[in-house]
Amino acid sequence: MKKLIYLSIITTVLFASCNTGSQKGKTAETFQPIETNVSARPAGQKHVVGLTSPKMDTVRVGFIGLGMRGPGAVQRFTHIPGAKIVALCDLHPDRVEKSQQILDKAGVPRAAAYSGSEDAWKELCQRDDIDLVYIATDWKRHAQMMIYAMEQGKHVACEVPAAMTLEEIWDVVNTAERTQKHCMQLENCVYDFFELTTLNMAQQGVLGDILYAEGAYIHQLEDFWDSYENDWRMEYNKTHRGDIYATHGMGPACQVLDIHRGDKMNYLVAMDSKPVSIPAYLKEKRGEEAPDFKNGQHTMTMIRTENGKTIHIQHDVASPRPYSRMYQVQGTNGFANKYPNEGYALKADAVEAGTVPNHENLSAHSYVSDEVKKVLMDKYKHPIHIELEETAKKVGGHGGMDFIMDYRLVYCLQNGLPLDMDVYDLAEWCSLAPLTALSLENNSAPVAVPDFTRGHWNDVKGFRHAFVN
Repeated sequence: MKKLIYLSIITTVLFASCNTGSQKGKTAETFQPIETNVSARPAGQKHVVGLTSPKMDTVRVGFIGLGMRGPGAVQRFTHIPGAKIVALCDLHPDRVEKSQQILDKAGVPRAAAYSGSEDAWKELCQRDDIDLVYIATDWKRHAQMMIYAMEQGKHVACEVPAAMTLEEIWDVVNTAERTQKHCMQLENCVYDFFELTTLNMAQQGVLGDILYAEGAYIHQLEDFWDSYENDWRMEYNKTHRGDIYATHGMGPACQVLDIHRGDKMNYLVAMDSKPVSIPAYLKEKRGEEAPDFKNGQHTMTMIRTENGKTIHIQHDVASPRPYSRMYQVQGTNGFANKYPNEGYALKADAVEAGTVPNHENLSAHSYVSDEVKKVLMDKYKHPIHIELEETAKKVGGHGGMDFIMDYRLVYCLQNGLPLDMDVYDLAEWCSLAPLTALSLENNSAPVAVPDFTRGHWNDVKGFRHAFVN
């Protein structure tokens, strides 16, 4: 009986999806996805859509977590004008010392050092000479660190995924609203060169009305499993089903679809394949049986928005296949695809005559030539890349996108501008972990995506980066 109920729900979802907005005068059948609790905004607490803070000439930064990602961030910040590294923290003193040596090499003063205690990071957050706390620890500690730092009056930037449960996500959102502090997830993929160029093309109307976006994290981690301290990442995959690392795919997709800037995600449905490769790896490499391994070999999530658009997200850290974030954008006038080969397909009337060579030969049935692609990439290069591309590629960090992410964070804080990503982006992108698990545990039933803005998703019309006039 239970299976029949779920089948009925999913059938209704498909019927409603096919009919919504398709024929005037007909009312699509409704359905009720599984819902999670969305409490009212506490009295006296304000939303942070478009949040700005007073300008600051120098952004004083404290870093927590100097293992895999932290040292690279320290190095990048030595290249950002107006950033000052005040404090460094890690449980292990040798990691702090290695980051101090990065400062030595850059010719800047050493920072205050915190280590040796599980709570040393709290001392860093309590300092009165820090504006921004930059967190690069394991996932399990992210939420508590962000919350504590904001409560100490600090803005926060946190590595991905910044929160793993709905309770954590709501606690982070409420703390950001209560303290009126910036809380940004450090999603670097939204700054990659193809993604930003495509975003600019979409915003300029080249691709027409954007109807569909796709993203993923497909990255076999066999070469990396032993690099995570205390095996924290493997342990999380062992015990959690669902898309637990969705932000690399979600970020670019949500920005091009203006999520909580004129549209919002309404519900999702997730499916996964049974786990095979990682349990086999554990048996072969560690002699460990894992009969109850939770995370699927490949997890797929479909999302539908308020405005009738869709997002497809995939997660696979197990299968032997090339790295991919599956970035695709589909509009009524054109198509963009990043993996395995970057390319655009455009209708002939998508761009003005004379904009590209052989304009009259454009066809959406095939990718444009390399010559036309280069012209498009140059013409629609994002203003951020026009300013930073050369420096970013020299400084590095995933080809430069990490540097651009950090630079933009400092730039916006210095100039009192809204950040490129806010706490609601963090909440929406991270929510796939608990929401997809809920769908999977209920035979892939549809699950409602909470409106983390609590009614303010349509206040801003269209996602745009902020710049000084």
